[in-house]
Amino acid sequence: MKRAFLGELEEIVLLTVAALQESAYCASITQTIEQQMARSISFPTVHTTLQRLEEKGFVSSRMGGATAERGGRQKRLFTVTAAGQRALIDSRQVRSQLWEQIPTQVLQLWGI
Repeated sequence: MKRAFLGELEEIVLLTVAALQESAYCASITQTIEQQMARSISFPTVHTTLQRLEEKGFVSSRMGGATAERGGRQKRLFTVTAAGQRALIDSRQVRSQLWEQIPTQVLQLWGI
């Protein structure tokens, strides 16, 4: 089977969806990324990335219940699919293998 590769933003959004579980909707994903990365990211950027991840089959979405705080509008809730899980696992393995190849002396110079 062909390995799925994720761009950096796709990986971050996908990891955030996995972390938020049942609370993963565009606004909560955007807020969490901003808090975790200590940098600004726009709602439309996250929305576009979620659409791309859904087209690739890495997330699925469903409409949640309407809430008064949203003026009666529903939230689109996202869930990581089996393909998304596999992509995250593959990405983690590749990164781990690359980190393991860095000589100990270099890591010590970096203070790691």
